[in-house]
Amino acid sequence: MMRPAGYTLIASFNPIHSIILKHHRRLSLNILYGNSAKSKKSAAHIQKHQLRTKVVMVAGQYLPPLFSVAPMMDWTNNHYRTLARIISKHAWLYTEMIAAETIVYQEKNLDRFLEFSPEQHPIVLQIGGNNLDNIAKATELANAYCYDEINLNCGCPSPKVAGHGCFGVRLMLDPKFVAEAMSVIAANSDVPVSVKCRIGLDDHDSYNELCDFIYKVSSQSPTRHFIIHSRKALLNGISPADNRRIPPLKYEYYYGLLRDFPDLRFTINGGINCVDEVNAALRQGAHGVMVGRAAYHNPWYTLGHVDSAVYGAPISDLSRRQVLEQYQVYGDSVLEKYGPHRPSIREVVKQPGNGLWKRKADAAFFHCKTMKSFLKETLVAIPDCVLDAPVAKAPPGREDLFANLNDLLPPPYETREQEQEQEEEEVLLYA
Repeated sequence: MMRPAGYTLIASFNPIHSIILKHHRRLSLNILYGNSAKSKKSAAHIQKHQLRTKVVMVAGQYLPPLFSVAPMMDWTNNHYRTLARIISKHAWLYTEMIAAETIVYQEKNLDRFLEFSPEQHPIVLQIGGNNLDNIAKATELANAYCYDEINLNCGCPSPKVAGHGCFGVRLMLDPKFVAEAMSVIAANSDVPVSVKCRIGLDDHDSYNELCDFIYKVSSQSPTRHFIIHSRKALLNGISPADNRRIPPLKYEYYYGLLRDFPDLRFTINGGINCVDEVNAALRQGAHGVMVGRAAYHNPWYTLGHVDSAVYGAPISDLSRRQVLEQYQVYGDSVLEKYGPHRPSIREVVKQPGNGLWKRKADAAFFHCKTMKSFLKETLVAIPDCVLDAPVAKAPPGREDLFANLNDLLPPPYETREQEQEQEEEEVLLYA
């Protein structure tokens, strides 16, 4: 089986205590309560970022992406990723989707869109687009930032993306273009490439159609890793939120892909909300699990257990107060970095908390000039016993999430070439 460079696959999907963990220091405040209340590269451009090349790990030094945080528009930005990395050292992080056109047109302002701290490794850049020239140039421009993987969005159902933009999940209707795009990305970068997609869209939702997409993209490009959101997308005007709720989850499609494409790697996404369910998916045979909103809305109880429960690292004794102290250093370093109020304290904090804390935060936004002063004024709303306690036991997952999966698996996939060969053999047999 071919493996993308940088991945170390393991035989067992139980917590991997036998692996020597490589500790790299890594540097939105929902951790306060969570559930606790209950280029064209110019020489100057290369020089500016050459420090990043020193932190890129050689193949095998990062733990494999058993757990990753999904790319989410307006959410998985630098602020959130910094917080996430403080809590988990081993989760793979994704940027929010960045349009290839944005990267190309903002060539002289790329730091605002692509810069990240070295502590965020391993990190994946997700791009979107439907123009091969722009995709090629965007990939080339992103090289200076040394992402660990580049992912193409073929799953976003937003009308702005899949509708007027004609990319995102709509690209699943054109696997030939996706294969060309992935080949262009791979040709202009020296890191692994991957595709994130749905299991289908609208009436194009059969298992065979999904397999046709996977087969064509993987056979016509260097793509060996697919992240599968286990719902189809509906492009009939429903919202992205409804597209995460209304189409039913079909985990059997994902596990069918594992059976039918043994030389590829697949990460499962959709409807998995806690570390207990992550491990259930891994025990069932998943190569990796991607979690979205649960990791954003409740980072303390989700990411706080990833390193120990998924990767087998020692249980962390990090407290909320210690996390906030580290995050405060980051926050003060980026305030107004790109001009007045860009970003502001409100943007760096962003996350909701409990009622009393929110009221104090709303008042503090008007006059606090630093993260340090903001936290000093607002954290009095949080009891010391909450701030100083390590992460509690992980919440239990749903026991029936993958029940009767083997009985639901679709029939094995046969490519059209295989079907044609079978038909020709039958003709010869009865001739």
